Amino acid sequence: MTTASGPFGHDPLVSTEWLAAHLGEPDLKVVDATFYLPHLERDARAEFEQAHVPGAVFFDIEAIADHGDPLPHMLPDVKAVAAAVGALGIGTGDRVVAYGGRGLIASARVWWTFRVFGHDRVAVLDGGSAKWKKEGRPDSTAPPPPAPRRFAATLHPELVADLDRMRAILEQRDAQIIDARSRGRFAATEPEIRPGLRGGHIPGSLNLPYADLFSAADDAMRPEAEVRGAFREARLDLAHPVVATCGSGVSAAVLALAMYRLGRRDAAVYDGSWTEWGGRSDTPVAP
Repeated sequence: MTTASGPFGHDPLVSTEWLAAHLGEPDLKVVDATFYLPHLERDARAEFEQAHVPGAVFFDIEAIADHGDPLPHMLPDVKAVAAAVGALGIGTGDRVVAYGGRGLIASARVWWTFRVFGHDRVAVLDGGSAKWKKEGRPDSTAPPPPAPRRFAATLHPELVADLDRMRAILEQRDAQIIDARSRGRFAATEPEIRPGLRGGHIPGSLNLPYADLFSAADDAMRPEAEVRGAFREARLDLAHPVVATCGSGVSAAVLALAMYRLGRRDAAVYDGSWTEWGGRSDTPVAP
């Protein structure tokens, strides 16, 4: 199955040209999902306040999270999501376009989050903020406070995998697992970004670094045939169920986004990912 060509059809990507042409439409909400791992020591919110796509609001995946869970940026409950998204001025019927930094980090995570909570009118800006800036498109430095809207959220648990689900997959072999981390981290030849984690991967999992899906020239996702080929080279069978994992549940959503484009629209993301699995002593690890 292939994707439809129209924005907000089956293809979850929109171009910078499309977004520039539709900015300002009342039901179109733009979300800045920029996120940095702690070791980079960059402040995504501060950068948003300095420059962002006109009319955009900032979706902080660290703030819109389950703060009772020690793992980073775990999904919050339905009520918390409804309140947080509504406070951003996004209503139930709105179209949402998320953008972020390189490799669709973490706009794909925000895209997945909206889908997990029942909102399918969501897309990702192909090429993200880097492509937008490179093309000399306008930005804004003074975000107006959004007027709160009612956002109805309904959990779709089939799109989220937890520790119990991952253990069950190892026992039942009823789904494939694909890891978006670098080849070195997957093979335990590079150190983990977060301290205290074991090296390696979930036994039986496949590896496709999310960065392999993007063009070095403009950070746009590679053509569909090349993306399909990348999954094929990773030995993933798109005809069978799959769960994507990574370091902390962010770049795994990039693989879920790519698989959605190829017709695998039910790919789940392991929210705890390697931070949970590699941080425990009772989970098996393959080198």
